[in-house]
Amino acid sequence: MEITASLNELNKVVEYLQTVLPGNAIIFLRGDLAAGKTTLIQAIAKNKGVEGDVTSPTFSLQQCYGAKDGSNFYHYDLYRLDHEEFMQMGLFEEFEKEGWHMVEWGSDTLKAFLEGVGYNVVIIDIEPHNNARNYRIDV
Repeated sequence: MEITASLNELNKVVEYLQTVLPGNAIIFLRGDLAAGKTTLIQAIAKNKGVEGDVTSPTFSLQQCYGAKDGSNFYHYDLYRLDHEEFMQMGLFEEFEKEGWHMVEWGSDTLKAFLEGVGYNVVIIDIEPHNNARNYRIDV
């Protein structure tokens, strides 16, 4: 599925994801720096009823949020972390927890590992398009 949306139209992307993704999902967001990965995650968190600031966990690697609907919402930023470091830290075990796991900068190696142990990984590629973004969603 491909959706083009401006910042004010992110609800189109969020609503689509709400209809096609299960309650437990691993979502890799891909795009260049400033493509809008964190902005999309913020819109999803707001839709789920997460209160407070949702910021990129660049230095903490992971942020965990509880949503008003009772679900859990996880946000990972793996920009500075290679696959070996991720595995050594045991962070992959976090994917066992119920909820949506939003992963910025997830590597192809991590994706292959997760799929190899039975997880389904959704990919959202984000590219600038005029004054909007093109969201290519591979469920």
